[in-house]
Amino acid sequence: MARIIPDGWQSLAEAQLTPALARARATLSLLARDLPDDFTVFHGVHWSRVEAGRSVFGELDFAVVGPGGDLVLIEQRTGFVNETADGIIKFVAGQQQNLAHRLSQSVTALNAKLTKALHGKSPVLEALLYLPDYQVLQAETVGLDAVRVVDARRRGELIAVLRGLLSAPADSDVAAAVQQVLANELKLVPDVGAVADAARSLYLRLSGGLADWAQRIEMSPHRLRVIGTAGSGKTQLALAVFRKALEAGRRPLFVCLNRPLADHFASLVPQGGEVASYHQLCNRVLRSTGLTPDFRQPDAFTRIEQAFASMAVPEEWLFDELIVDEGQDFSAAWRDAVLRLLRPEGRAWWLDDPWQNLYAKEPVALPGWVGLRCDMNHRSPREIVGLINAWLADGKIEAGSPVAGSPVVIEIYSDRASMLERTRRAVTAAIGQGFRRDQIVLLSYRGRERSVFSGLDRLGPIPLRHFTGEYDLFGNPRFSAGDLLCETVYRFKGQSAPCVVMSEIDFETLDELARRKLFVGATRATLHLVLIMSERARAALERDLLS
Repeated sequence: MARIIPDGWQSLAEAQLTPALARARATLSLLARDLPDDFTVFHGVHWSRVEAGRSVFGELDFAVVGPGGDLVLIEQRTGFVNETADGIIKFVAGQQQNLAHRLSQSVTALNAKLTKALHGKSPVLEALLYLPDYQVLQAETVGLDAVRVVDARRRGELIAVLRGLLSAPADSDVAAAVQQVLANELKLVPDVGAVADAARSLYLRLSGGLADWAQRIEMSPHRLRVIGTAGSGKTQLALAVFRKALEAGRRPLFVCLNRPLADHFASLVPQGGEVASYHQLCNRVLRSTGLTPDFRQPDAFTRIEQAFASMAVPEEWLFDELIVDEGQDFSAAWRDAVLRLLRPEGRAWWLDDPWQNLYAKEPVALPGWVGLRCDMNHRSPREIVGLINAWLADGKIEAGSPVAGSPVVIEIYSDRASMLERTRRAVTAAIGQGFRRDQIVLLSYRGRERSVFSGLDRLGPIPLRHFTGEYDLFGNPRFSAGDLLCETVYRFKGQSAPCVVMSEIDFETLDELARRKLFVGATRATLHLVLIMSERARAALERDLLS
């Protein structure tokens, strides 16, 4: 099986692609399957050169490198083309393209780069026109040797033609040099910000499947429980349900345990309905009836929970749509209390993930509810999902993202000073890789009260951005003025960032809580993950893996 660069293409379903990209994916599947292991296929290879004082840019569909370093550039065109006296013409975006000329330009540009990179030596560089949907009628007008045109009539000969053109004896040094030139031309990570944006767009598109088919399930009364792993699209489902309810004139309520998640969700939905953490909800309902909770009392939260559960629900606090997120953090008493806010004909959604239960809550029973399970993580790169399955989940989580991601970085510390130094180096390295500071989150394995970082204003030269524990007049959380967000694994649950540096990881045994905290922290990263753990935590991991 040939090696394909970049990877991830096989994870995209044809329904998610344009027709042209679907055909390109089909060709990649053919090349990967039928070419030998010592062949490498690059796709989407970009090239540039300067001609007559101006830059000329082009794009090739495929570049196939043989074991001897020789390569074939493939221009693929699907659908109909026009045969003219000047050659085969394809109209793209209203402009005509001479395919033979495009190939010639690509060969000239890439040949110059290869000659420079190989110090004057250059492997054989061939060009091939692939027309899987069109049969050439006048071969003499193509502008290429007939051997180098594979049309619909010869479609089944593509692999044989490539192997015939790339029959030079194996030379691993030359092949590696050619592959390096092509990899440089690809510029796989030209801008981490752009890659992060693309990864997020891809995640939203893939995870949107849960939001689509979960809303297609019909039942009466509507009571749906979605057990979905991190990155499966539960938030996308909640957003879609909330917005759709508002559009239909229904009044929605979104409630969760985590205040940061509630604040984040509120920033994404239109005005209308209600968004709150569970204790925010208790407080708002009680205050609307004239009761003022006293948060100075040591058992204040227990008191407002009990008062909310026992009070009569005012008419203005009844809803047509109820969405409970982080359901694994709710108790049976909370379940009963919040369900009282749903109108008899209302629709209820309960979203949870047992792997994110950080408070040792007993699973809440929902008798009579329809259940839907999704173990597909579309958000985390495959490298991270692989690590999660190896360490924690025993292969239970499916990797649904086509993004491979970079290898997970693991740093070991022995004391407070080394932990801070390794954390500083990890953040600096991430910035050096191209991540902006607002794309990096420093995540503590500990709670906010016990974290070393809670008492720091800076990490080396980098000012930290902390939640101050205060809120403005509009109920928005206040943060310090730093530009690197520092959060805890508890508070950042339900959110994500392109780069996550998870520090202060320390445990003596890999018990259930340790596994879940590692799971939650690791699944926050959408591109890159760094784990900074103590020597005893690493030893506990190794003992568990060897047992």
